[in-house]
Amino acid sequence: MSDSLAQKLHYYKKLGMSDARIAQIAGIKPGDIKNLRNKHNIKPVFKKVDSCAAEFEAHANYMYSCYEGSIDNPAECESIASDNKKVVILGGGPNRIGQGIEFDYACVHASFALKEVGIESIMINCNPETVSTDYDTSDRLYFEPLTAEDVIEVIKKEQSSGELLGVIVQFGGQTPLKLAHALQDANIPIIGTKLDSIDLAEDRDRFRKLLEELKIKQPESAIANTPDEAISQANNIGYPILARPSYVLGGRAMAIIDNEAALKMYLERFDKEFNGHLFDNPVLIDSYLQGATEVDVDALSDGKEVFVAGIMQHIEEAGIHSGDSACTLPPYSLSAEAVEKIKSHTTKLALALNVVGLMNVQYAIKDGEVYVIEVNPRASRTVPFVAKTIGIPVAKIATKLMCGYKLSEFNLTYPELQHIAVKEAVFPFARFPGVDVILGPEMKSTGEAMGIDKDFGSAYAKAQISSGNILPTEGTVFISVKNSDKDKAIEAAKHLDKLGFNIIATRGTAKAIDEADIKVTKINKVREGRPHIVDAMLNGEVNLVINTTEGAQAIMDSFSIRSTAVNQKIPYTTTITGGIAIVKAIESLTANTTLAVKTMQEHNN
Repeated sequence: MSDSLAQKLHYYKKLGMSDARIAQIAGIKPGDIKNLRNKHNIKPVFKKVDSCAAEFEAHANYMYSCYEGSIDNPAECESIASDNKKVVILGGGPNRIGQGIEFDYACVHASFALKEVGIESIMINCNPETVSTDYDTSDRLYFEPLTAEDVIEVIKKEQSSGELLGVIVQFGGQTPLKLAHALQDANIPIIGTKLDSIDLAEDRDRFRKLLEELKIKQPESAIANTPDEAISQANNIGYPILARPSYVLGGRAMAIIDNEAALKMYLERFDKEFNGHLFDNPVLIDSYLQGATEVDVDALSDGKEVFVAGIMQHIEEAGIHSGDSACTLPPYSLSAEAVEKIKSHTTKLALALNVVGLMNVQYAIKDGEVYVIEVNPRASRTVPFVAKTIGIPVAKIATKLMCGYKLSEFNLTYPELQHIAVKEAVFPFARFPGVDVILGPEMKSTGEAMGIDKDFGSAYAKAQISSGNILPTEGTVFISVKNSDKDKAIEAAKHLDKLGFNIIATRGTAKAIDEADIKVTKINKVREGRPHIVDAMLNGEVNLVINTTEGAQAIMDSFSIRSTAVNQKIPYTTTITGGIAIVKAIESLTANTTLAVKTMQEHNN
């Protein structure tokens, strides 16, 4: 490489271009650009963030990288690595659907835990709107993109002095986890669960073999590398199936598919969306357990012992993304046998994967059988919810386990909870006109709220209020559900009738409710002509909507109902289990006109 080309490369780096982008333009590999930079000593320097416009000295431990100066005379590097023992924490990056503030909570508590044990905490993150990037959260903060290039340059700087014990990739969600291979290739230690265990949990074939050895059931699944293979595998498994690309976050591009024609449409649609690269990585095909109850579990492990911190029962049935489903802790309707089996399975999985730190497992329970859906040997978005509910600093303990502490040192015992907590998702639908609010396997929520009380109904009511849904205690409820939900809709209607609500329903649902001797008024669907349900909603005649549907045409036909509910701020649910939960919440609101308020400390003492 000539000096002029080296100067040109330095110029591009000065503009802020990544190795990957320069390589893309040049038509070569990012590794080639990295090698050229190293050969010509083109490396970033780190500057302090001047948060006071030079009126005061810049904060000593808040830094960013740049390529100021020239190759021969680079700018002064203002980052001076300490001689301390240190641990690097990789943050979660931008808050977006699938990657929320819950991961930032875990990163912040990791930093606090390191301070408690006398280890310097070094945070790398690029989101200015988080607590992890507050200048006083960690001992040292680098405001950098979470890419292999930028993270490795920071770590090399910190390795120049003192002892780097390792990097925590468990707490920032999938973003830092995807950097684990690059860190290992650069001989940078990762503390906590080993990379091979992370790969084992994500490798379908290896994980299936592990479950067979442990005699733990999982839904039938397959991997497809071509459209024909996807169709063949789906036909072997049997419909309905759950299909998703293996390399996307937040459930994006995930879908429940009922037949071969729908699968072909799915593959064509997303191949176009991914510019013909849908099958650059495998597409995952799973048997969809219709009507199953989903359960989330968070556990701590030191590789020898396991503490199950929280078993959370989802209110929505399996098939709704876990980030969009409300859940309760402790479970509100699981059998004692199912709970014990879940604890046993979780312990076996944590020990088999040699988890050190946190692990999340998602289960589905159908016809009394417990199936493993997914294992993530990292912190999940439910960690803050679990920690606050049980009064145990789960993320802090996990950090200390990664630093070599033993689980036995914390004398953990599961508390006798006198309360029930409900986590509810918060959705941005009002800000995105035209987006269908119907829930499915693709994550749509942008946050969550929490309600705590002595009984499920009151806790669920508080969670709804916290998430912006003000439930009615009188008025008219509209019910329109798919055939498989008719029995549960009748159950909900019975309770609503006793509470004094008027019930209106579309033809099929009204017939089922009427045959159960419950007073109901039939109302037209939109396509059946006016006056119809949307007219009633626009006229302020509807106070609650319970609407479930399936099939492309039915979903399309009922879209206007759901969008009108959002625009008119009418409380609604698109799952029958959510409808039953709302009814229980309304019963509690009717019985208790004033909801009691307590601090978290009062609940956990």
